[in-house]
Amino acid sequence: MHLVSLTVTDFRNLDAASLAPDPLGTTVITGRNGTGKTSLLEAVAYLATLQSFRGSPREALVRRGEPRAIVRAETEVVTRRVVIEAEILATGRARTQVNRQAVRRRSDLHGALRTTVFSPEDIAVVRAGPSERRRFLDETLAVLDPRAARAAEDTEKVLRQRAALLRSSGRRPGPEVTSTLDVWDARLAAAGTLLVEAREALVTQLAPAFTEHYGRLAGTATAVGLTYRRTWEGALADALAAARQDDLARGVTTVGPQRDDLALDVEGLPARTHASQGEQRSLALALRLAAHQLATERLGSAPVLLLDDVFSELDPERSRALLAGLPPGQTLLTTALPPPPEVTAEAVYTMAADGRTVAGGRRA
Repeated sequence: MHLVSLTVTDFRNLDAASLAPDPLGTTVITGRNGTGKTSLLEAVAYLATLQSFRGSPREALVRRGEPRAIVRAETEVVTRRVVIEAEILATGRARTQVNRQAVRRRSDLHGALRTTVFSPEDIAVVRAGPSERRRFLDETLAVLDPRAARAAEDTEKVLRQRAALLRSSGRRPGPEVTSTLDVWDARLAAAGTLLVEAREALVTQLAPAFTEHYGRLAGTATAVGLTYRRTWEGALADALAAARQDDLARGVTTVGPQRDDLALDVEGLPARTHASQGEQRSLALALRLAAHQLATERLGSAPVLLLDDVFSELDPERSRALLAGLPPGQTLLTTALPPPPEVTAEAVYTMAADGRTVAGGRRA
């Protein structure tokens, strides 16, 4: 699977931009800061996930003053061409099609485009709160496991509905609220259990590669840990029943996948509070490398790799270690500076100073 072409209109700060990356090697996208290099990668990733890898709301993806953004890509899956088209509205619901068929769920895109993103913001997976680590796990599952991806979407939807019901109950639930909660709890227990079991299995599968990549990035063998931590014991249905009165009093769902965490440790100590910035960055890179490696092994080919200005944050040793850990495949790399000498650019694009176009692709 690889990206054949990309065109965007009124996406972020891009008026009209196009890209035809090298199918197997590295395409470098260069230009000054603020010209839209990251936005171009964000458009690619959006077509794979229907989300911004920056965590931005969809309306923020539309260029200021415009009613909609259009993103279109052609991919090649084995020998079959696939067209993905997305219309993102400044107000209202976005629409996406694959070969003219409406996309109902993010998991519908699994067979059309898959991506792995590395960015300077990845350090938040280690440094920030549990939501960033849960997002990393669910993004990885979206690439690897359509069934788990559907469970994540179902869990998110049920949690929204349950939260709205809890807020409107006024802490005095009548029979109608109670019976509706019973329905939502049964659905949450089913989808949430499937999701958490998939997360736990993923963590187990990631751990060996995570340890290996971290040792290579750090330059020395180091004891690192990766542990999934649930917020409940036993069956989720029982935990929801036990927490119902507390949930009604507080107006929120207090147990479930949305409260879980992924614990990262270095030498037995929590990485979030005890690791240095360099160690935290290496941990984040090791996680992404492990996920990319697992996806490549599981799927038989590497996802499209998006490297967003990552080398500006890395010393030469970590840059070389990162590149050495990547399997062959299509790569899109943005940089305002010359990339490391180990990078062989098969095609180079330069963003125009006004941030509106991509000027000519050429062989390096």
